Amino acid sequence: SGATVGPCIGHVSPEAAEGGPIAALREGDKIQIDVPARKLDVELSEEKLRSRLAGWKPKEPKISKGYLRRYRSLVQSADRGGTFRNP
Repeated sequence: SGATVGPCIGHVSPEAAEGGPIAALREGDKIQIDVPARKLDVELSEEKLRSRLAGWKPKEPKISKGYLRRYRSLVQSADRGGTFRNP
């Protein structure tokens, strides 16, 4: 879009909404970005990551009807291709 100068992260997968590692991040936590490898790492110990994710609960979706609700329930995360789920 031209709205940024330099690297910009537009999407992270698996998403925090599905309990991916990014769901464990808190204000002030550090991440490491490797642009050539197209990788973002959460800089938390495995123990801390497990501990935080153990207490994680999904948020209630804000959209409860219509096409966006159907999309949310039928399409899988981008790390699995962003395609329709198998029934």
